[in-house]
Amino acid sequence: MINIIWDNGFKRSYKKRIQQFPKLSKKFQATIKIFEENPFHSKLRTHKLSGELDDVWSFYVDYDCRVTFQFVDSHTVLLIDIGSHDEVY
Repeated sequence: MINIIWDNGFKRSYKKRIQQFPKLSKKFQATIKIFEENPFHSKLRTHKLSGELDDVWSFYVDYDCRVTFQFVDSHTVLLIDIGSHDEVY
């Protein structure tokens, strides 16, 4: 199981995103449970980013909602941002 740390920027982005799309909250909660069990589950479409974000990873929550994160160690991740493709990349 993965330990998850919410960055302060992630908390602000999450709050803003949920206010805009209230139904996203349940979908995020279900997705984060899957992520805690297996961060590379096929449903998440987890992938490593490149370029300036080469130490950052991303996973899919909804059609237009992605979460970016970093591995702190083998059992801990830091959630960095949540938003649309263009907002987080």
